[in-house]
Amino acid sequence: MRKVAVVAAGGTGGHLFPAQALAEALIARGWTIILASDERVAGLAQDFPAERRIGLSAATYKPGDPVGMAKAGLAVLRGAAQARQAYRQYGPRVVVGFGGYPSAPALVGAILDRRPTVIHEQNAVMGRANRMLAPHVKTVACAFPTLLKAPPKVAARAIVVGNPVRPPIRALADEPYLPPEADGQVRLLVTGGSQGARLLSELVPEAIKLLSEPLRQRLVVAQQTRPESMNVARRSYGDANVEAEIAPFFRDMASRLKAAHLVIGRSGAGTVCEFAVAGRPSILVPLAIALDDDQGQNARLLSEVGAAEVAREHQLTVDSLSAALEKLLNNPARLARMAAAARSVAIPDAAERLADVVEATARDA
Repeated sequence: MRKVAVVAAGGTGGHLFPAQALAEALIARGWTIILASDERVAGLAQDFPAERRIGLSAATYKPGDPVGMAKAGLAVLRGAAQARQAYRQYGPRVVVGFGGYPSAPALVGAILDRRPTVIHEQNAVMGRANRMLAPHVKTVACAFPTLLKAPPKVAARAIVVGNPVRPPIRALADEPYLPPEADGQVRLLVTGGSQGARLLSELVPEAIKLLSEPLRQRLVVAQQTRPESMNVARRSYGDANVEAEIAPFFRDMASRLKAAHLVIGRSGAGTVCEFAVAGRPSILVPLAIALDDDQGQNARLLSEVGAAEVAREHQLTVDSLSAALEKLLNNPARLARMAAAARSVAIPDAAERLADVVEATARDA
C-alpha cells in the first residue's frame, strides 16, 4: 500500500519553503506527496516535488468583519468538501498543514474524515488559522521554543522540531564562519522577503553612503530590492563608490549566505531559522504591521543569545543603521561571536525531525 501524504501550504515562501523541505524528506523515505492549496495552486511552487496538486476553495477575512468571516467560512467548507473527495481518490495516510488560510480546507476535510493530521507552526506566535484548527488535529509541531497565542492545551503538547530549511541552506550548517580579514573584503547581504522590503530597499543604501571611506572601499553588497527601488539603490551605491549587486530576488540564497559576513533582513520565521542554520550574524528589522508582532517574537531567538541586533522600524534611521554597521563590520571578533551564537540555537535537521513526527502520527492512527 502506497504511503501518501497531503502537504497543505499557502502561497508565500514562509509556508512553502518548510513544506517543500518536509516533502523532500518524506519522498526520500518512500512517500508520495500531494500539494494542497487554494485554487491558485497551479501557478505556484513550480519546483515543489509533488506528484499531484489539488486546488481547494479558500478565503480569508479581516478581524471584526462578520460578513467576510461568513464568506470565508463558506469558502473553507467548499474547499473541505473538495478535499474529502480528493482523499477518497488518493487515500492519504496523513495530512500536514503549514498554516495560512489556504491550508485550512485540507485540514478541515481531514478532520471531518478522521484522518491523521499534523500542524506545523513556523512562527513564535501561532497564526490565526493554526490557532483555530490546532485543538482538533492529532499532532502539533512548532519551530520555536515559545508558542505564543496558542491555546494552553495545544502549547503543552506541541513538539519543538525547528523550521525545515531547504537542503542547500541545511548544508551551510557544516560550513565554518570566517570573519572578514583586516584588509580584505567585507561582504554584506541584504534580504527583504521574496518581495523585497521597501524600507530596507531605500534605507540601507543611504546608510552605507555614511560609512567611513576605508570601510566603503572594502565593502561588497548583495541586496534584494523591490523593482521600483532598484535604480535609486544603484545610484546610491554608485555615489558611495561601493560595489553592489542589486536584484529583486536571489534564487541562490544559500551561496549568498555562505559568502556573507553580515546579513540585514526582516525576521520572518524562515529567515530567522535560515540565519541560525547558516550561522550568520544579523541585523533584524521586524515588520511593524505583522499580526501579533510575530516577527518581533521570532527575532528573540537570535537576539537573546547575542546572535542578532534588532532594530524596530520606529527607531530605525539612516544614521542609526549606519552607526550599527560601522561598529559591527569593523569588529571581526564580535561578528565571529554572533555567528557562533546563531549556530547554538539552530536546528539544522528540522525537516528530518518533522518527518519523524509525521510518520509517527500516521503510524499511530
